[in-house]
Amino acid sequence: MIAPPYVELHLHTAYSFLDGASLPEELIGRAAELGYQALAVTDHDGLHGAMEFARAARAADIAPITGAELTLLDGSHLTLLAETPIGYANLCRLITAAHGGPYDGPLRHGEALPRLGPPSPGQGGASPVDRAPRLDPAILPAHADGLILLTGCRKGTLSRLIDVDQLPDAAALLRRYVEWFGPANVVVELQQNLVHGDTHRVAALVRLAERARLPYAATGNVHYHRQERHRLQDVQVAIRHRGTLDAAHRARRPNAEFFLRSHQEVADRFARYPAALRTTLAVAERCAGFDLTRDLSYAFPRYPTRTGETPDGVLADLCWRALVERYPDDGQTEAAARLEEELRLIALHRLGGFFLLYRDLLDLAREVAVEIRGADSQNVLPPGRGRGSSVGSIVCYLIGLSPVDPLAHDLMLGRFLNEEMSSVPDIDIDFPREIRERLIERVHERYGADHAAMVCAYPTYKLRSAVREVGKALGLPPTDLDRIAKLSEPRSARALGEELARMPEYAARLAAPPWCHLVELAGQLAGFPRHVSQHSGGMIVSSTPLVELVPVQPAAMAGRFLCQWDKDSCDDAGFVKIDFLALGMLSLVEECLELIVESGKPAVDLSRIDFADEPVYEMIRRGDTVGVFQIESRAQIQMLLRTQPSRLEHLVVQVAIVRPGPIIGGAVNPYVRHREWQRRHPGVPFQPDYLHPLLEPVLAETLGVVLYQEQVLGVAMALAGFSAGQADQLRRAMSRKRSREAMLNLWQQFRRGAEQNGVDPATTRTAFEQLLGFAEYGFPKSHAAAFALLAYQSSWLRCHYPAEFACALLNNQPMGFYAPHVLVNDAKRHGVRVLPPNVNESDVRCTVEGGAVRIGLGYVADLGEENAARLVRERQVDGPYRSLADLVRRVPLRPEAAENLVTIGAADGFGLGRREALWQLGLFLPARRFGGGRTAKEPGTQLPLALPVAQDMVELAPMGPWEQMANDYDTLGLSPRYHPLGLLRPRLPDGIASTADLATLPHGLLVRVAGLVVCRQRPGTAKGITFLLLEDEHGLINVIVYPALYDEQRHVVRGEPFLLIEGKLQRRDGTINVLAHRVRPLDGARSAVSPLSEANLPVARDLDVVPAKERAVEDERRIIDLRPIAPASHNYR
Repeated sequence: MIAPPYVELHLHTAYSFLDGASLPEELIGRAAELGYQALAVTDHDGLHGAMEFARAARAADIAPITGAELTLLDGSHLTLLAETPIGYANLCRLITAAHGGPYDGPLRHGEALPRLGPPSPGQGGASPVDRAPRLDPAILPAHADGLILLTGCRKGTLSRLIDVDQLPDAAALLRRYVEWFGPANVVVELQQNLVHGDTHRVAALVRLAERARLPYAATGNVHYHRQERHRLQDVQVAIRHRGTLDAAHRARRPNAEFFLRSHQEVADRFARYPAALRTTLAVAERCAGFDLTRDLSYAFPRYPTRTGETPDGVLADLCWRALVERYPDDGQTEAAARLEEELRLIALHRLGGFFLLYRDLLDLAREVAVEIRGADSQNVLPPGRGRGSSVGSIVCYLIGLSPVDPLAHDLMLGRFLNEEMSSVPDIDIDFPREIRERLIERVHERYGADHAAMVCAYPTYKLRSAVREVGKALGLPPTDLDRIAKLSEPRSARALGEELARMPEYAARLAAPPWCHLVELAGQLAGFPRHVSQHSGGMIVSSTPLVELVPVQPAAMAGRFLCQWDKDSCDDAGFVKIDFLALGMLSLVEECLELIVESGKPAVDLSRIDFADEPVYEMIRRGDTVGVFQIESRAQIQMLLRTQPSRLEHLVVQVAIVRPGPIIGGAVNPYVRHREWQRRHPGVPFQPDYLHPLLEPVLAETLGVVLYQEQVLGVAMALAGFSAGQADQLRRAMSRKRSREAMLNLWQQFRRGAEQNGVDPATTRTAFEQLLGFAEYGFPKSHAAAFALLAYQSSWLRCHYPAEFACALLNNQPMGFYAPHVLVNDAKRHGVRVLPPNVNESDVRCTVEGGAVRIGLGYVADLGEENAARLVRERQVDGPYRSLADLVRRVPLRPEAAENLVTIGAADGFGLGRREALWQLGLFLPARRFGGGRTAKEPGTQLPLALPVAQDMVELAPMGPWEQMANDYDTLGLSPRYHPLGLLRPRLPDGIASTADLATLPHGLLVRVAGLVVCRQRPGTAKGITFLLLEDEHGLINVIVYPALYDEQRHVVRGEPFLLIEGKLQRRDGTINVLAHRVRPLDGARSAVSPLSEANLPVARDLDVVPAKERAVEDERRIIDLRPIAPASHNYR
């Protein structure tokens, strides 16, 4: 017997966060197996996954139905399906209103639904961001057009009334639904999941629907695609309630029957009500009138022009005038030809207004920059600068969107603009953080919150987060979960079993519950979205109200809004995404230029500096680039020592080469060898061994290898005769997850084109495979050129203004590759004195003081920026603090903050030892959490009493260097005075080389080195090799740990902050590495550590203060146990 057809109209995906237990593609795949012709998505209070669901459904020849299950003020549920584009727009507006987003509809319209309980928690005075989404049912009538209402699951108001036998109220509610939506658009929802009460409720609902002459429909309240996934759904509920499965028992679903059923199973469940299945078909047929993948009416805002003008004409006029200014007479011919071609392509694709709107946004950024910098600022930097493929456009250069001349750097246009492009090109602009934040606000103000919103992002479950959250739900010991998370590689949660198998203490438990359940459930949770967050800088602007195209909800930052789609869904919807990206290095450069002027030095114009400054290149060639943009990482420093850049073009290569694409494509070592040959044979032309002679024009500048994305296009065009558009389609297909059929079609085109050009099959296949290996992770040359310019400018500032650069670097953390304590130590090694915080000298931020850097009060833990600013203001208004008592009297501080100021020496100027000052604080400050209404955040004020205090004064021994250093790291995250290895060196066993010693030792020598781990990396392109960057008091050393040693000593390599390494010294191509043979914790050398005495008292080389001598016998346990002082940054980065 053929099962009657059925369409599921109530279904949740993983985008019903921590409730739906299957991804959209899993549900669609299962629906295809079961023969579904249509399928609805009704996630909770959002359309976050609707576009992804709709595209997956279309790809499987399943008609997608877009809907949502809304939560009302009293916590009850209601399901709405979009029948028409107008209905979809209304659905978006209702969801926006439920989230507290921009809503300008009527706030009260008719009588509200009956409440069966108080408003849900989080209502009332809660901010829109903090509160759970809740819809006021009073606004439903104003947005009913084009929507079909399903009366909801067992948590729906109608079902609740049935369950408590309030049948008259249920009938009245149904009549109200009909008044609001019309009789043709109200469907009574029946759910039979074998839960107690379902049978009675279904029968009562059918009787109610028949009396009201309304249709009724069967739905499954689907939460997972297969029944066995119910265990993951239980775990998700426990995670959502932040407890274990046992603790969340009442909140969990009552059984495992909420899966996607076959048509026959549904028919069997509703055998008494066959009309319930027929109604689903009728609803699906009606909802076919709207398809999310084709029916959105998005339009980018039109650029306003005067009568008789067109956007293309305005843009052309601006560009031609700028071209005369930018290019001298001898360069205008080439520039004019390039400009004519670009303007032709822009007109072809009707993009003139698009470019002009970007120019207007940059003008708006200039206004913001003046507001932030001040009208009298001597900073002449543009407020933002382009990155990515747009840097290859001369139009972008002429209208100010790019700082790089595309002709001077021979940048290709086809990656950005070509005749066959099917989407709007990307123009990404980097801004200093402060300018970006204000600019986003101004864009919201200009276009309105219902026409502009930030793109959202979905952090997904990876191994560590899945282990911690699933493990907690299963009731596993937190210490075990923390250990597993720390020792595991940062990879997919599907690899948890492999990770545990490598840990001896857990490998034996893999087959036994609950550990086997942890592995299985964490693997199922892999890739699931955890929650909604904000994209790094993408914003959608629309001439059509955006709130009618996608729901909009408040962002965490006041005045901002997020649309409910990520960048992929926005791209699928045809939205134009404007990227306002915050680049910390631009903020650093801005501040550094201001500090130079504040230090009494002439103002610097970075556009006019010498870009061939030999001292700057000497610094770069030494690998002395800590803190410099893009070329500061361990891998970059190693590469700089081999490639030895000597001009800006070399830096363009440098920025691009340390990327997975060139590494996977096998380009790095050949390029480095070719560069070394060039240096050994100056003046002799180098002729690479090209894969085919046709590739010489494409690859000559990179010495025969593919380093840039544009070269992927160039190879396809030269070898296979592709057009620029075809070549870009190939690049896009290689860099995204596309179907096998699409890639096979492109390969066949590539092969045919190469054959027509006389290329042999073996060469064709090799070239195509090299492109495949490269394309996904490579930089465009245009992007590398833009970043290389900033890399040089930051290098120039570091070389010529080291104190100002270091100060700005500390003020703009987090940024880059290194933690503040590494930056401080590097600055000291370059002759920059670093002064500790001082309550009478420090500002909130770090400052330059007489050529030294003074650490700001904002670095003091538990003080907070607000209290630090209050402390500085009070000092500026009423003068310096005269004593510790004066300080705590004038500025109310939490006890923890006051103690931290004392322990790191910020109050040393008052003439007290730190222990004595801490003792006095105990007398000055009120007892913590004591007294009427006092809290730790709101300390009380001690009233002066005329009592003797002499008996309270005590004489305490001063803090020694080790304790000072430990307090510095604990409270500041850095030490202005000491390095741990500088203090430990006299107590370490003989024969441990310092980083300074390694420079004089021969290649191949077995050495021992000790240091603080400042970086751990295990890149996917390194074939299992782990790289450790160790720091001692003299510098940094790179340690290479091969897979066998890593597997043997994983817990040490991954978890110990201070290491003792034994291995072979490798000196090659200017680089120095230690190939580790043995790795152990530094405190494991305690048997060889001599006892501390006056004679071998550790003294740092570069003390800013002379410390008092330590006692001969100090707490040896604290000195040996190094973990408490290790900064958090020693973990993987």
